[in-house]
Amino acid sequence: MFGSMDPPENVYALIPKEEEEIQKPPRYVSSFHPAVVSENKQIKDVMRTMGPAKVELPSPDKYLKKRCKELQLPEQSHGSKGVSRVCALTQRRPPVPARTDRPPMGQTKGGFIKPAVMAPLKPTPVSVDSHKGHKQLLETSGLVPKYVTKKDYGEVPAYLQRRSEARWRSQEEHARLEKEQEEQEAMQQLTEEERQAALQHLKKKWDALHEEYQRLPLIIETMSKKAFKKSLEDAMNQLDKDICLLEKFPIIYITKN
Repeated sequence: MFGSMDPPENVYALIPKEEEEIQKPPRYVSSFHPAVVSENKQIKDVMRTMGPAKVELPSPDKYLKKRCKELQLPEQSHGSKGVSRVCALTQRRPPVPARTDRPPMGQTKGGFIKPAVMAPLKPTPVSVDSHKGHKQLLETSGLVPKYVTKKDYGEVPAYLQRRSEARWRSQEEHARLEKEQEEQEAMQQLTEEERQAALQHLKKKWDALHEEYQRLPLIIETMSKKAFKKSLEDAMNQLDKDICLLEKFPIIYITKN
């Protein structure tokens, strides 16, 4: 029992094996490693929050004086002496020309010649329509006869002609439809032969229904048979009314439909 659980023995398992050394790959080293090391060696955080360890005290000779903190302009150098700079806002403008001076004629700085006298503008014609002086443009007042001189003055416009033609066509179409409807709904008299033929047809139909009604059983219990009996009775009553109508009135009018 125990022998079956042991692994199978092998002669080659007794031979000692040489241990193989596992060759590890070279470790990755960043190319920026020297720069990072040099930055870490630099002293950057000295006196970051507490300030310098020792502060130089001010000298007693350098005390605050009057107007020592005012902004002072830089001193002029040797080359800038004698050069006057004038602000454009405070610069004096040229004097006003005298009455005896002649104006400059010909081409000016702008490169064009200014006209000496401008042409006067023509006044717009107006119309005064009240004693108080109310004015309005003459062109839009309606007093200028510009529409009378047109070629189509006094004629019916084309759009009104088209509208009247469309209305006339619609009226004709409506009249035609009404006439057709009246012809369809017109009554026509039934001839004697047709009346007798219809009467015989109704009587034959009544006989067929009556024969079928006579075949019904005496005792009817189911709902379907009761409904069938009721339908036969209604049909026979309607046929009786139609037969009486045809026999009573010799002249009968019917529609075409």
